[in-house]
Amino acid sequence: MKDRITKEKLEKYFRLTSTALEKAKKSVVKNKKKQAKEIIEMVENYLSDAEYFKNKKDFVNAFAALNYAHGWLDCGVRLDVFRTKNNKLFTIK
Repeated sequence: MKDRITKEKLEKYFRLTSTALEKAKKSVVKNKKKQAKEIIEMVENYLSDAEYFKNKKDFVNAFAALNYAHGWLDCGVRLDVFRTKNNKLFTIK
């Protein structure tokens, strides 16, 4: 069922985004710590929102919040705030 947001799909993307966040935290470019802090805070907030929506059984908004969270991480990689070559977790240039 590709057109449904299932609990399993949510769990997959929670794991993916949480793993990417941990990798990002370990790959902050030295002179970009301030920007990294802001991005990480936003990602953590969106992950929290996703968890809230999941607990309410609102899988659509949970999935949307996960996508925003991961988008912030991808943006950080693209803007060289995080240095990684992991193209399984991030959109790499």
